[in-house]
Amino acid sequence: MDLREKKTTRSITNAFLQLRSRKSLERITVKELAELAEISKATFYLHYKDIYDLSDYLEKKVIQNILDGLPHPESALTDTAQFLNELMIAFHSQQHLIEIIFSGSRANVLPYNIELGIKRHIFGLKPELEEDASFNIQLTFQILGCYYAYTENRHLFGENQVLEVLASMIKK
Repeated sequence: MDLREKKTTRSITNAFLQLRSRKSLERITVKELAELAEISKATFYLHYKDIYDLSDYLEKKVIQNILDGLPHPESALTDTAQFLNELMIAFHSQQHLIEIIFSGSRANVLPYNIELGIKRHIFGLKPELEEDASFNIQLTFQILGCYYAYTENRHLFGENQVLEVLASMIKK
């Protein structure tokens, strides 16, 4: 990708994030995004099929960043505290983008896909766990529980306090 193309995609992304922070995905038009990004609609369509394609691309990028932020996802098998701590740090590192990209109708996409990515990794190491109901239910509870506890309480009590409480719960 050459410099001009990088600038264009950065401009498209920034314009999208700016619009998405103010309105739902369904209300964003290519026309207004192109105007804000200072590009033509044709240039937008060279990069993406539509607004949903762009949103999907950015969602996948954030999900991959979170999964890449888990240095030891297999620790879910041996050290739950370490796993959940790493998971909370990975969520926290992407929080600004999560709030924008995964708001409204897209809110449940993130935790579901994080769970799928972690399970894919773990089942690659231990395929026999794929049919283990106890393991699957416990892992779902850990991932979704931490995610929703963090996102639902961070505005009420502050990020640091929520992370401290979750860390203390995990250690017990």
